[in-house]
Amino acid sequence: MTLVLISIAAFSATLVGGMFALKFRDRLHLILGFSAGAVAGVALFDLLPEAFSIGRYYHDVSTLSLFVAFGFFGYLVLDRLILLHTHDDSEETPYGNRKESPRGIFGALTLATHSLFDGIAIGIAFQASTAIGLVVTIAVLTHDFSDGINTVNFVLKEGGEWKKAFRWLLVDAIAPVIGIASTLLFKIHSATLSLVLALFVGTFMYLSASDLIPESHHRHPRALTTLMTLLGALVIYVVVSLV
Repeated sequence: MTLVLISIAAFSATLVGGMFALKFRDRLHLILGFSAGAVAGVALFDLLPEAFSIGRYYHDVSTLSLFVAFGFFGYLVLDRLILLHTHDDSEETPYGNRKESPRGIFGALTLATHSLFDGIAIGIAFQASTAIGLVVTIAVLTHDFSDGINTVNFVLKEGGEWKKAFRWLLVDAIAPVIGIASTLLFKIHSATLSLVLALFVGTFMYLSASDLIPESHHRHPRALTTLMTLLGALVIYVVVSLV
């Protein structure tokens, strides 16, 4: 029953975050700025410590760092050589009138995959103990809201329509529910989970530094946007510190 309630909470947190991004898409540059900080914050303050905390029993620091690099440079290769995306430098091209790029879908898919592993992490934590499961759940729910915002952002800013953004939001919201349910069928070894988390650290750092931060300043190089980026990182830091 506890896992059912947590699944509903995870679904709702992601959905609310995404609906926020859809409703206020005329202020998308501010949301992008916040998302840039939140994505980097999740990678630095949540995923990275967790990867090293779990992985220290199975891998040395250099191995985990290598997987962080795999995530960063692997996404670089996909971004530059496979998806072949270049930023549109036209200041007159508003969001919603841009030619759609597959990068938006790939970014949303990455976040949905991360949400899937979030759900798996919750399920595995509860297999260890109820107390550990609740702590992990609190940490996951706090950035599920941010994941919802980020999923919508990736689709909209790459020229996707709001209906497509909403469909991907539903995918991202359902992903942790599937992840939680899957742990009833099998167990993932902690050694593998730590490497997966390290991969996501690299991926999220690339998404933040190479994609969200430049895009948030592309048409609005304002101090407020920078403050939103810092706020996004600070919110994640405070939440992770509290739990």
